[in-house]
Amino acid sequence: MLKITTAAADQIKEQIKQSDTEGLYLRIAAKTNKDGSFEYGMGFDESNENDTKVNSHDLILVSDPQSTELLEDAVLDYVEIEPGQHHFIFKNPIDPNYTPPQKG
Repeated sequence: MLKITTAAADQIKEQIKQSDTEGLYLRIAAKTNKDGSFEYGMGFDESNENDTKVNSHDLILVSDPQSTELLEDAVLDYVEIEPGQHHFIFKNPIDPNYTPPQKG
C-alpha cells in the first residue's frame, strides 16, 4: 500500500495536534475518473471492516479496497511547490499523469 515520506508524516502529525481527530484514522482515497486520470483525497475518518490498515511513521492509514489497489506503489509526500507554498502530492507510477522526477 501507499507509503508516506517523513515530511508528509510530520505535517500530518502537526495537523492532528491542531484538530480534534482523536480516535480517527487518516483515510487515503484514490479513484479513476472517466478520462483515466486519477483523483486523490485524504482526511480523518473511522475505519470500516473492509479497509486496509497500514502503520507508517506511527500513523494508522486506512483505505478502501479500490483505493488500496490504486495506491499499491504510491508515495505521499509533502513538498514545497513554490517558495513558501507546501502541498501534499501523490507520486504514483500507475497514474497516467505521473511524471517521475528527473535525475540530474
